Amino acid sequence: MGTTVLDPVVLRPVTDTDDAFLLALYGEIRAAELDQVAWEPGQREAFLRMQLDLQTSQYRAAHPQGSFDLVEVEGRPAGRLYVSRRPDDIRIVDVALTAEFRGRGIGGALVSRVIDEATASGRSTSIHVEVHNPAARLYQRLGFRPVARRGVYVLMERSPS
Repeated sequence: MGTTVLDPVVLRPVTDTDDAFLLALYGEIRAAELDQVAWEPGQREAFLRMQLDLQTSQYRAAHPQGSFDLVEVEGRPAGRLYVSRRPDDIRIVDVALTAEFRGRGIGGALVSRVIDEATASGRSTSIHVEVHNPAARLYQRLGFRPVARRGVYVLMERSPS
């Protein structure tokens, strides 16, 4: 898949050169949780690497038809958007932005783009959201509704109409 532009946001496939950024992003996303633990030197970084590698392999195994894109804003890495395109549904597997780029409408624009693609093809859009994730409000504003709870996650769906 090629590069996609949402001026000034660019999506491009993740490559091995993005590894350090993706690890830093993952660490930022999990910081509040991980800050509660007293880590030995190097232990936190090793844990993050292990968890990110596991998550990545699970995402790719569960969504072999998925697109795994890096989000760039004005040429700088800003986040990731992982999407699985299935016959009846387009699943947002993961969308995450660094703190620097949150609150600027980028996440909403990315999700809206996926919704537009799903709607144009007559498919629903779905996403799993952690129960206490404040982004759930954004998804509700964009027409997603909770349909199931799985552990700490809520499956939210949006019909194609």
